[in-house]
Amino acid sequence: MNCSYERMYMKLVVWIILYMPGVQILPAQTVANDTVIVEKKGVIKRFLIYLENSNQTNPDKKLDFSVIGGPYYSSDTQFGLGLVASGLYRLDRNDWEISPSNVSLYGDVTTVGAYKIGISGNTLFPQMKYRIDSDIYFAYTPGRFWGVGYEAGSRDYYSGYTDRTIELKFDFLKKMTDHIYFGITTNVKNVKGKKFQDVTLLCDENPATIAAGVGAILSYDSRDFIPNPYKGVYAKAGFIAYPRFLGSTYRFNRTEAIVRYYHRVWKGGIVAFDLQGIFHNGDVAWNMMAITGNSHQMRGYYHGRYRDRNLIQSQIELRQHVFRRNGVVAWAGAGNVFPEFTEFKWRQTLPTFGVGYRWEFKNRVNVRLDYGIGKGERAFYFNINEAF
Repeated sequence: MNCSYERMYMKLVVWIILYMPGVQILPAQTVANDTVIVEKKGVIKRFLIYLENSNQTNPDKKLDFSVIGGPYYSSDTQFGLGLVASGLYRLDRNDWEISPSNVSLYGDVTTVGAYKIGISGNTLFPQMKYRIDSDIYFAYTPGRFWGVGYEAGSRDYYSGYTDRTIELKFDFLKKMTDHIYFGITTNVKNVKGKKFQDVTLLCDENPATIAAGVGAILSYDSRDFIPNPYKGVYAKAGFIAYPRFLGSTYRFNRTEAIVRYYHRVWKGGIVAFDLQGIFHNGDVAWNMMAITGNSHQMRGYYHGRYRDRNLIQSQIELRQHVFRRNGVVAWAGAGNVFPEFTEFKWRQTLPTFGVGYRWEFKNRVNVRLDYGIGKGERAFYFNINEAF
């Protein structure tokens, strides 16, 4: 990573943390004659004070927003510096019975020249009558491509290339009955693969593709707090079509099903379960297929090493509060990529397990550091909010 970029990044992190609006960085003291004396504090002490108070809930704030940054390491991008931010807000500030809306901003730069910036969130309207779930990001990554299928991902041979991705995802949902929502889902993804060391692995496919689609989504959500549930169920079934007339390079369909369950097992202990299936039909491009490996699912695997038309993956995680704002997690899971259901093979199931540390950055919003182990692979992850 260019040193000048690194210096600029660190300056930006410090400036945002220390001088963002609404953050008191020079505590004031009042003496008997009402004269305000500003107590000067060093940068480190001011930063520690900021972190100490970051999880305090302030009902007077329209947007309770905080920022934090730190180093991390992953097998995908090596060493990096990440900047994450979290904001909680309510469109109806008099209704404290429902979960607050949330927004997360994230970005990072790494020593291999990769960088990413994005914003995601859940906007909950009064009485939960409507909600909007969104995720927008831009990423540039020097990556690796093994090919399509389990056998391709299992071999040691791969092609280096550079990946530039822009993706926008929006779900617009209307409450039908208690906890049940129905609406439309939209997705636009532009992926450009360049500088392939071995372009033959693409099998004559277009290295740059666009997917623009729209579809329907049905969900059930009884979670008590979306960024970090202690109890409840979340289930979603969605179908999205990517026709050529919307601008897609290839015509295909995607069906996704998710079931998640959260249950308190003892004091400070939460068990979280996640099951996901992604299924495609039609002419699916190499960079639009279902893939394993990210900071949310199949942690420990290189992002995109295993890819195919279909994917089933699951995990179970124990989340334990330890002391004050500190917690730990442990998980185990598995995933399987396959071209057709008739070609599903149990012996090709990939395992994943690992442990993680949690620090409550804001009220019930955690910064997480995870160490995931896969089949012959492992990786660290630095992120905000729970993995699922």
